[in-house]
Amino acid sequence: MTGGGDLLLDSVGPLVRGAVTGTIPLTVLSFAAGLVLALVVALMRLSRRRALAWTARAYVSLVRGTPLLVQLFIIFYALPSLGIVIDPFPSAVIAFSINVGGYASEAIRAAILAVPRGQWEAAQTVGMGYRLTMRRVVLPQALRVAVPSLSNTFISLVKDTSLASTIMVTEMLRKAQEIAAPTYAFLELYSLAAVIYWLICLVLSAAQGRLEKRLARYVLA
Repeated sequence: MTGGGDLLLDSVGPLVRGAVTGTIPLTVLSFAAGLVLALVVALMRLSRRRALAWTARAYVSLVRGTPLLVQLFIIFYALPSLGIVIDPFPSAVIAFSINVGGYASEAIRAAILAVPRGQWEAAQTVGMGYRLTMRRVVLPQALRVAVPSLSNTFISLVKDTSLASTIMVTEMLRKAQEIAAPTYAFLELYSLAAVIYWLICLVLSAAQGRLEKRLARYVLA
């Protein structure tokens, strides 16, 4: 038992480093890229051009209708058959970004639709065009409304990054696997990894709550 306790204590550092150098950067980069993609897709979905709207609709349907793990495997394991070879970490970023884009686009689209029509009309009254109205009037309000959904997507992404271990990305779960393999302490190491994931999500949930409270007064106003 003492040996098991020592193993856990010795493993905290490597797992935390795996989170700091792997899990967190992977989450942040994927979410940032996915958010940009989501905005583009949301605007395409709202476009009056049917080709753009249907392309965006098909993309969202495909992303939401297929497992994230399958998307990850296609990018890392299947694309090389077409001569497209991507390293593990960039493959994970691409897969997670595409996945985030599909889910977050619907949150952004719904938030844009939630902006009162009067805001559009007021902007047009003062001579603003579509792009300027969208950039200065609609999107700032829509993004405030979308914060809860986007925050939940971000928190979910933290946990989803554990799938990157299946393509040899050195993140926290991969570190736990490497330490557990020679010691056979799978239960202890995976439980420790689960606790660290949980703590990260608790911190993010607390930050989400504070951000929502801060933005609430602007939304209500």
